[in-house]
Amino acid sequence: MKVYFISGLAADKRVFKYISLPPGCEAVHLEWITPEKDDTLSSYAMRLASKINRDEPFALVGLSFGGMLATEIAKQYKPAVTILISSVPVSKQLPGYFRMAGKIKLHKLVPVSLLKSSAATKRYFTREKSDDKKLLWDIINESDAGLIRWSIDAILNWQNETIPQPVWHIHGRRDEILPVKFTQPTLTIPRHGHLLVMTCPEVVNEFLAKALTEGVA
Repeated sequence: MKVYFISGLAADKRVFKYISLPPGCEAVHLEWITPEKDDTLSSYAMRLASKINRDEPFALVGLSFGGMLATEIAKQYKPAVTILISSVPVSKQLPGYFRMAGKIKLHKLVPVSLLKSSAATKRYFTREKSDDKKLLWDIINESDAGLIRWSIDAILNWQNETIPQPVWHIHGRRDEILPVKFTQPTLTIPRHGHLLVMTCPEVVNEFLAKALTEGVA
């Protein structure tokens, strides 16, 4: 079975470097496409989904912003299972200050270059190994500014109340970007933050294996 992965905002498939799937599953990474002028999070998700082969069973895995896109795809494409990592399945689970920032258009006033530098600097205080910090710095620096700007706006204007089934959701209890108190994961991981895929991949791999067997059965 093909398992389609969608990475997070300002990231790419390299963040999944430690992820391994159970026998019989093949990882396929959905690469970012250029947003169109009037794209919403939902319409962008459906254009991204055009690369999915719907003639055979498949699963979706979405990290952070990628989980929101996976949710939108799942509503229409009906995968065998949708797996969210450090994400939220409905817009009401976004922190209230996200919605407030969207209402006052605060995100449009902050340069993307500042967002990038802040994200890169933050790596000094997180749990990733030194080699992974360097990789994350590279990913952030290489990310497309236009895509970041559009993605932030899409998240802040996202409206979804439907949780497609079946959904499995793993989340760090110290997630500083999407705090766990606002959502309802299947499994929470103590002492870990937003980048579970790099700080505790063993647990994430076990979770994926369980979701791809029990969740599909």
